[in-house]
Amino acid sequence: MVWAAYSPPWLTPTKPCCYWASQTDHPNVVIARQSIDKLLVIKDDYAYCQPCLSPVWDTALAALALQESDKTANAPQLSKAYEWLKSVQLSDEPGDWRVRRPNLAGGGWAFQFANPHYPDVDDTAVVGFAMADSNLPELDESIHRATRWIVGMQSQNGGYGAFDVDNTYYYLNEIPFADHGALLDPPTVDVSARCAMLMARVAKDHDEYLPALKRTIEYIRGDQEADGSWFGRWGTNYIYGTWSALLGLEQTDVPKSDPMYTKAAAWLKSVQREDGGWGEDNLSYHDDKKFRGRYHFSTAFQTAWAVLGLIAAGEVHSQEVKAGIDFLLRSQQADGVWNDPCFTAPGFPKVFYLKYHGYDKFFPLWALARYRNELAKQ
Repeated sequence: MVWAAYSPPWLTPTKPCCYWASQTDHPNVVIARQSIDKLLVIKDDYAYCQPCLSPVWDTALAALALQESDKTANAPQLSKAYEWLKSVQLSDEPGDWRVRRPNLAGGGWAFQFANPHYPDVDDTAVVGFAMADSNLPELDESIHRATRWIVGMQSQNGGYGAFDVDNTYYYLNEIPFADHGALLDPPTVDVSARCAMLMARVAKDHDEYLPALKRTIEYIRGDQEADGSWFGRWGTNYIYGTWSALLGLEQTDVPKSDPMYTKAAAWLKSVQREDGGWGEDNLSYHDDKKFRGRYHFSTAFQTAWAVLGLIAAGEVHSQEVKAGIDFLLRSQQADGVWNDPCFTAPGFPKVFYLKYHGYDKFFPLWALARYRNELAKQ
Protein backbone atom coordinates (compact mmCIF):
# COMPACT_ATOMS: atom_id res chain seq x y z
CA MET A 1 0.00 0.00 0.00
CA VAL A 2 2.67 2.47 1.06
CA TRP A 3 5.33 1.51 -1.42
CA ALA A 4 3.12 1.72 -4.50
CA ALA A 5 1.14 4.74 -3.51
CA TYR A 6 3.11 7.92 -4.22
CA SER A 7 3.48 8.84 -7.90
CA PRO A 8 4.44 12.53 -8.19
CA PRO A 9 4.52 14.29 -11.55
CA TRP A 10 8.29 14.56 -11.62
CA LEU A 11 8.54 10.79 -12.17
CA THR A 12 7.59 11.39 -15.83
CA PRO A 13 10.54 13.40 -17.14
CA THR A 14 10.54 15.61 -20.20
CA LYS A 15 14.33 15.82 -20.00
CA PRO A 16 16.90 13.29 -18.79
CA CYS A 17 17.16 12.95 -15.02
CA CYS A 18 20.86 13.73 -15.19
CA TYR A 19 19.91 17.15 -16.59
CA TRP A 20 17.63 17.78 -13.61
CA ALA A 21 20.27 16.61 -11.15
CA SER A 22 22.64 19.29 -12.39
CA GLN A 23 19.97 21.98 -12.03
CA THR A 24 19.32 22.20 -8.30
CA ASP A 25 16.87 25.06 -8.79
CA HIS A 26 14.87 23.22 -11.46
CA PRO A 27 11.17 23.09 -10.40
CA ASN A 28 11.10 19.30 -10.60
CA VAL A 29 14.16 19.00 -8.38
CA VAL A 30 12.70 21.50 -5.91
CA ILE A 31 9.40 19.58 -5.75
CA ALA A 32 11.23 16.29 -5.26
CA ARG A 33 13.32 17.68 -2.41
CA GLN A 34 10.30 19.29 -0.75
CA SER A 35 8.39 16.02 -1.01
CA ILE A 36 11.17 14.14 0.77
CA ASP A 37 11.61 16.85 3.40
CA LYS A 38 7.93 16.60 4.32
CA LEU A 39 8.43 12.94 5.16
CA LEU A 40 11.44 13.47 7.42
CA VAL A 41 11.03 13.14 11.19
CA ILE A 42 14.04 14.58 12.99
CA LYS A 43 14.47 14.36 16.77
CA ASP A 44 17.40 15.15 19.06
CA ASP A 45 18.75 11.60 19.09
CA TYR A 46 17.25 9.96 15.98
CA ALA A 47 15.78 10.68 12.57
CA TYR A 48 13.92 8.73 9.91
CA CYS A 49 12.09 9.18 6.61
CA GLN A 50 8.48 8.04 6.47
CA PRO A 51 7.51 6.10 3.32
CA CYS A 52 4.35 8.22 3.02
CA LEU A 53 1.45 9.54 5.10
CA SER A 54 -1.85 7.79 5.79
CA PRO A 55 -4.48 10.44 6.60
CA VAL A 56 -7.48 8.78 4.91
CA TRP A 57 -6.89 5.42 6.59
CA ASP A 58 -6.20 6.96 9.99
CA THR A 59 -9.18 9.32 9.79
CA ALA A 60 -11.61 6.49 9.02
CA LEU A 61 -10.31 4.24 11.81
CA ALA A 62 -10.24 7.09 14.32
CA ALA A 63 -13.82 7.95 13.33
CA LEU A 64 -14.93 4.37 13.98
CA ALA A 65 -13.37 4.49 17.44
CA LEU A 66 -15.05 7.82 18.21
CA GLN A 67 -18.40 6.54 16.95
CA GLU A 68 -18.19 3.49 19.18
CA SER A 69 -17.20 5.73 22.07
CA ASP A 70 -20.02 8.29 21.73
CA LYS A 71 -21.60 9.30 18.42
CA THR A 72 -23.50 12.21 19.90
CA ALA A 73 -20.69 13.78 21.89
CA ASN A 74 -18.24 13.40 19.01
CA ALA A 75 -20.66 14.48 16.26
CA PRO A 76 -18.94 17.86 15.54
CA GLN A 77 -15.55 16.22 15.04
CA LEU A 78 -17.04 13.39 13.00
CA SER A 79 -18.90 15.81 10.74
CA LYS A 80 -15.66 17.67 10.02
CA ALA A 81 -13.87 14.40 9.31
CA TYR A 82 -16.50 13.22 6.84
CA GLU A 83 -16.68 16.57 5.09
CA TRP A 84 -12.95 16.29 4.46
CA LEU A 85 -13.22 12.67 3.36
CA LYS A 86 -16.02 13.58 0.93
CA SER A 87 -13.78 16.26 -0.55
CA VAL A 88 -11.02 13.76 -1.41
CA GLN A 89 -13.22 10.96 -2.77
CA LEU A 90 -12.11 10.12 -6.30
CA SER A 91 -14.32 9.93 -9.36
CA ASP A 92 -13.24 9.92 -13.01
CA GLU A 93 -9.52 10.54 -12.56
CA PRO A 94 -7.17 8.27 -14.55
CA GLY A 95 -5.76 5.35 -12.59
CA ASP A 96 -4.03 2.03 -13.08
CA TRP A 97 -7.14 0.14 -11.94
CA ARG A 98 -8.92 1.30 -15.12
CA VAL A 99 -6.79 -1.07 -17.21
CA ARG A 100 -8.93 -3.94 -15.88
CA ARG A 101 -12.12 -1.96 -15.32
CA PRO A 102 -12.25 0.75 -18.01
CA ASN A 103 -16.02 1.18 -17.81
CA LEU A 104 -16.39 1.21 -14.04
CA ALA A 105 -17.32 4.55 -12.49
CA GLY A 106 -14.88 5.78 -9.85
CA GLY A 107 -15.70 6.29 -6.21
CA GLY A 108 -12.72 5.16 -4.18
CA TRP A 109 -10.32 6.79 -1.79
CA ALA A 110 -6.55 6.79 -1.80
CA PHE A 111 -4.36 6.25 1.23
CA GLN A 112 -2.75 9.69 1.30
CA PHE A 113 -3.84 13.31 1.13
CA ALA A 114 -3.90 13.12 -2.67
CA ASN A 115 -3.07 10.25 -5.01
CA PRO A 116 -5.66 9.97 -7.78
CA HIS A 117 -3.85 7.25 -9.73
CA TYR A 118 -4.06 4.75 -6.86
CA PRO A 119 -7.37 4.58 -5.01
CA ASP A 120 -7.39 1.42 -2.92
CA VAL A 121 -10.17 -0.94 -2.04
CA ASP A 122 -9.20 -1.24 1.64
CA ASP A 123 -9.40 2.50 2.37
CA THR A 124 -12.58 2.77 0.34
CA ALA A 125 -14.30 -0.01 2.27
CA VAL A 126 -13.37 1.30 5.70
CA VAL A 127 -14.31 4.90 4.84
CA GLY A 128 -17.63 3.80 3.35
CA PHE A 129 -18.42 1.64 6.35
CA ALA A 130 -17.47 4.38 8.81
CA MET A 131 -19.79 6.78 6.98
CA ALA A 132 -22.62 4.26 7.03
CA ASP A 133 -22.03 3.57 10.72
CA SER A 134 -22.07 7.28 11.61
CA ASN A 135 -25.78 7.78 10.77
CA LEU A 136 -24.87 11.34 9.78
CA PRO A 137 -26.87 12.99 6.97
CA GLU A 138 -25.74 13.69 3.41
CA LEU A 139 -23.33 10.79 3.16
CA ASP A 140 -25.42 8.31 1.15
CA GLU A 141 -24.13 9.42 -2.24
CA SER A 142 -20.50 8.95 -1.18
CA ILE A 143 -21.29 5.61 0.49
CA HIS A 144 -22.99 4.09 -2.54
CA ARG A 145 -20.49 5.47 -5.05
CA ALA A 146 -17.84 3.71 -2.98
CA THR A 147 -19.83 0.48 -2.72
CA ARG A 148 -20.53 0.32 -6.45
CA TRP A 149 -16.83 0.80 -7.14
CA ILE A 150 -15.96 -1.99 -4.72
CA VAL A 151 -18.47 -4.37 -6.29
CA GLY A 152 -16.88 -3.67 -9.64
CA MET A 153 -13.35 -4.33 -8.32
CA GLN A 154 -14.09 -7.92 -7.24
CA SER A 155 -11.71 -10.59 -8.51
CA GLN A 156 -12.90 -13.82 -10.10
CA ASN A 157 -12.33 -15.84 -6.91
CA GLY A 158 -14.66 -13.55 -4.94
CA GLY A 159 -11.89 -11.78 -3.06
CA TYR A 160 -10.34 -8.35 -3.30
CA GLY A 161 -6.82 -7.07 -3.77
CA ALA A 162 -5.88 -3.66 -2.47
CA PHE A 163 -5.45 -1.88 -5.80
CA ASP A 164 -6.23 -4.17 -8.70
CA VAL A 165 -8.44 -6.96 -10.05
CA ASP A 166 -7.19 -10.54 -10.63
CA ASN A 167 -3.58 -9.51 -10.08
CA THR A 168 -2.56 -13.13 -9.59
CA TYR A 169 0.29 -13.86 -12.00
CA TYR A 170 2.34 -15.44 -9.24
CA TYR A 171 5.18 -16.54 -11.49
CA LEU A 172 6.25 -12.88 -11.69
CA ASN A 173 7.28 -13.04 -8.03
CA GLU A 174 10.08 -15.40 -9.09
CA ILE A 175 11.86 -12.59 -10.93
CA PRO A 176 14.97 -11.90 -8.78
CA PHE A 177 14.38 -8.15 -8.58
CA ALA A 178 10.58 -8.38 -8.28
CA ASP A 179 9.97 -6.22 -5.21
CA HIS A 180 11.08 -8.81 -2.69
CA GLY A 181 8.56 -11.38 -3.85
CA ALA A 182 5.68 -8.95 -3.38
CA LEU A 183 5.32 -7.65 -6.91
CA LEU A 184 1.64 -8.55 -7.12
CA ASP A 185 -1.59 -7.46 -5.47
CA PRO A 186 -3.63 -10.65 -5.17
CA PRO A 187 -6.89 -10.90 -3.20
CA THR A 188 -6.46 -11.22 0.56
CA VAL A 189 -8.94 -11.91 3.34
CA ASP A 190 -8.25 -8.76 5.37
CA VAL A 191 -9.18 -6.48 2.46
CA SER A 192 -12.02 -8.76 1.32
CA ALA A 193 -13.57 -8.86 4.79
CA ARG A 194 -13.82 -5.08 4.94
CA CYS A 195 -15.51 -5.12 1.54
CA ALA A 196 -18.01 -7.63 2.90
CA MET A 197 -18.46 -5.44 5.95
CA LEU A 198 -19.45 -2.46 3.81
CA MET A 199 -21.60 -4.35 1.30
CA ALA A 200 -23.54 -6.13 4.05
CA ARG A 201 -24.09 -2.90 5.97
CA VAL A 202 -25.56 -0.99 3.03
CA ALA A 203 -27.32 -3.82 1.14
CA LYS A 204 -30.77 -2.90 2.50
CA ASP A 205 -32.80 -1.76 -0.50
CA HIS A 206 -29.73 -2.47 -2.67
CA ASP A 207 -30.05 -6.09 -3.76
CA GLU A 208 -27.50 -5.43 -6.50
CA TYR A 209 -24.74 -5.77 -3.88
CA LEU A 210 -25.81 -9.22 -2.69
CA PRO A 211 -24.23 -11.44 -5.39
CA ALA A 212 -20.80 -9.86 -4.82
CA LEU A 213 -21.29 -10.14 -1.05
CA LYS A 214 -22.12 -13.84 -1.32
CA ARG A 215 -18.99 -14.51 -3.37
CA THR A 216 -16.86 -12.62 -0.88
CA ILE A 217 -18.20 -14.63 2.07
CA GLU A 218 -17.38 -17.86 0.26
CA TYR A 219 -13.88 -16.56 -0.50
CA ILE A 220 -13.37 -15.79 3.21
CA ARG A 221 -14.65 -19.23 4.16
CA GLY A 222 -12.32 -20.96 1.72
CA ASP A 223 -9.25 -19.05 2.90
CA GLN A 224 -9.59 -19.77 6.63
CA GLU A 225 -6.58 -21.66 8.02
CA ALA A 226 -7.00 -25.13 9.49
CA ASP A 227 -6.46 -23.77 13.02
CA GLY A 228 -9.26 -21.20 12.58
CA SER A 229 -7.16 -18.09 11.93
CA TRP A 230 -6.79 -15.98 8.79
CA PHE A 231 -3.60 -14.55 7.32
CA GLY A 232 -3.19 -10.77 7.50
CA ARG A 233 -1.45 -9.15 4.54
CA TRP A 234 -1.64 -5.52 5.66
CA GLY A 235 -1.38 -5.85 9.45
CA THR A 236 0.59 -8.13 11.77
CA ASN A 237 -0.52 -10.84 11.12
CA TYR A 238 -2.89 -13.72 11.90
CA ILE A 239 -4.44 -11.72 14.76
CA TYR A 240 -5.03 -8.89 12.28
CA GLY A 241 -6.40 -11.19 9.59
CA THR A 242 -8.70 -12.93 12.07
CA TRP A 243 -9.97 -9.65 13.51
CA SER A 244 -10.62 -8.35 10.00
CA ALA A 245 -12.55 -11.45 8.97
CA LEU A 246 -14.69 -11.56 12.11
CA LEU A 247 -15.66 -7.88 11.91
CA GLY A 248 -16.62 -8.32 8.29
CA LEU A 249 -18.64 -11.47 8.94
CA GLU A 250 -20.44 -9.82 11.85
CA GLN A 251 -22.23 -7.49 9.42
CA THR A 252 -23.52 -10.40 7.34
CA ASP A 253 -26.30 -12.90 8.06
CA VAL A 254 -23.84 -15.74 8.72
CA PRO A 255 -24.92 -17.16 12.13
CA LYS A 256 -22.51 -17.00 15.05
CA SER A 257 -22.72 -20.79 15.28
CA ASP A 258 -21.00 -21.09 11.91
CA PRO A 259 -17.60 -22.85 12.09
CA MET A 260 -15.92 -19.73 10.72
CA TYR A 261 -16.82 -17.95 13.95
CA THR A 262 -16.32 -20.80 16.38
CA LYS A 263 -12.96 -21.92 14.98
CA ALA A 264 -11.66 -18.35 14.86
CA ALA A 265 -12.75 -17.63 18.44
CA ALA A 266 -11.14 -20.84 19.67
CA TRP A 267 -7.88 -19.92 17.95
CA LEU A 268 -7.82 -16.41 19.43
CA LYS A 269 -8.39 -17.85 22.88
CA SER A 270 -5.59 -20.38 22.36
CA VAL A 271 -2.96 -17.69 21.73
CA GLN A 272 -3.93 -15.34 24.56
CA ARG A 273 -0.96 -14.54 26.80
CA GLU A 274 -0.89 -15.05 30.58
CA ASP A 275 -1.20 -11.31 31.21
CA GLY A 276 -4.54 -11.28 29.38
CA GLY A 277 -3.24 -9.57 26.27
CA TRP A 278 -2.27 -10.66 22.80
CA GLY A 279 0.81 -10.07 20.70
CA GLU A 280 2.26 -11.34 17.44
CA ASP A 281 5.76 -11.02 16.05
CA ASN A 282 6.44 -9.95 12.47
CA LEU A 283 8.51 -13.13 12.34
CA SER A 284 5.19 -14.91 11.79
CA TYR A 285 5.63 -13.88 8.15
CA HIS A 286 8.83 -15.95 8.12
CA ASP A 287 7.80 -18.91 10.27
CA ASP A 288 4.07 -18.88 10.86
CA LYS A 289 3.98 -22.18 12.75
CA LYS A 290 6.29 -20.94 15.49
CA PHE A 291 5.22 -17.30 15.73
CA ARG A 292 1.61 -17.34 14.54
CA GLY A 293 -0.33 -15.28 17.07
CA ARG A 294 2.65 -15.16 19.45
CA TYR A 295 5.11 -12.58 20.74
CA HIS A 296 7.26 -12.15 23.83
CA PHE A 297 4.96 -9.42 25.17
CA SER A 298 1.41 -8.23 24.68
CA THR A 299 0.59 -5.12 22.69
CA ALA A 300 -2.38 -2.82 23.10
CA PHE A 301 -3.27 -2.76 19.41
CA GLN A 302 -3.18 -6.54 18.93
CA THR A 303 -5.06 -7.06 22.18
CA ALA A 304 -7.72 -4.67 20.91
CA TRP A 305 -7.96 -6.59 17.63
CA ALA A 306 -8.40 -9.87 19.47
CA VAL A 307 -11.01 -8.43 21.84
CA LEU A 308 -12.97 -6.88 18.97
CA GLY A 309 -12.78 -10.14 17.05
CA LEU A 310 -14.03 -12.19 19.98
CA ILE A 311 -16.88 -9.78 20.64
CA ALA A 312 -17.84 -9.98 16.96
CA ALA A 313 -17.91 -13.77 17.35
CA GLY A 314 -20.40 -13.50 20.23
CA GLU A 315 -17.86 -13.94 23.05
CA VAL A 316 -18.43 -10.69 24.95
CA HIS A 317 -19.07 -12.55 28.23
CA SER A 318 -16.06 -14.85 27.92
CA GLN A 319 -13.23 -14.77 30.47
CA GLU A 320 -10.79 -14.18 27.64
CA VAL A 321 -12.49 -10.94 26.62
CA LYS A 322 -12.63 -9.76 30.24
CA ALA A 323 -8.92 -10.50 30.67
CA GLY A 324 -8.13 -8.61 27.47
CA ILE A 325 -10.09 -5.58 28.68
CA ASP A 326 -8.28 -5.72 32.03
CA PHE A 327 -4.94 -5.73 30.18
CA LEU A 328 -5.93 -2.63 28.21
CA LEU A 329 -7.00 -0.83 31.38
CA ARG A 330 -3.75 -1.72 33.15
CA SER A 331 -1.55 -0.68 30.25
CA GLN A 332 -3.23 2.68 29.59
CA GLN A 333 -0.84 5.57 30.23
CA ALA A 334 -1.48 8.57 32.44
CA ASP A 335 -2.15 10.69 29.35
CA GLY A 336 -5.04 8.42 28.40
CA VAL A 337 -3.48 6.60 25.45
CA TRP A 338 -1.25 3.59 24.86
CA ASN A 339 2.23 3.30 23.36
CA ASP A 340 3.53 0.07 21.84
CA PRO A 341 7.24 0.17 20.91
CA CYS A 342 6.91 -2.06 17.86
CA PHE A 343 5.92 -2.07 14.22
CA THR A 344 2.32 -2.85 13.37
CA ALA A 345 2.08 -3.80 9.69
CA PRO A 346 4.06 -5.03 6.69
CA GLY A 347 4.78 -3.01 3.61
CA PHE A 348 6.62 -6.00 2.15
CA PRO A 349 6.22 -9.12 4.33
CA LYS A 350 9.64 -10.43 5.38
CA VAL A 351 11.37 -7.24 4.21
CA PHE A 352 9.78 -3.93 5.20
CA TYR A 353 7.55 -3.14 8.18
CA LEU A 354 5.65 0.00 9.13
CA LYS A 355 4.57 1.64 12.34
CA TYR A 356 1.13 3.21 12.32
CA HIS A 357 1.38 5.51 15.30
CA GLY A 358 -2.40 5.68 15.69
CA TYR A 359 -2.95 1.94 16.04
CA ASP A 360 -2.11 1.82 19.74
CA LYS A 361 -4.44 4.77 20.36
CA PHE A 362 -7.70 4.29 18.50
CA PHE A 363 -7.94 0.49 18.48
CA PRO A 364 -7.84 0.14 22.30
CA LEU A 365 -10.44 2.93 22.61
CA TRP A 366 -12.61 1.14 20.06
CA ALA A 367 -12.34 -2.16 21.96
CA LEU A 368 -13.10 -0.65 25.36
CA ALA A 369 -16.11 1.24 24.02
CA ARG A 370 -17.43 -1.80 22.17
CA TYR A 371 -17.16 -3.91 25.33
CA ARG A 372 -19.01 -1.31 27.37
CA ASN A 373 -21.73 -0.94 24.74
CA GLU A 374 -22.28 -4.68 24.36
CA LEU A 375 -22.59 -5.16 28.13
CA ALA A 376 -25.09 -2.31 28.27
CA LYS A 377 -27.34 -4.17 25.82
CA GLN A 378 -27.77 -7.11 28.20
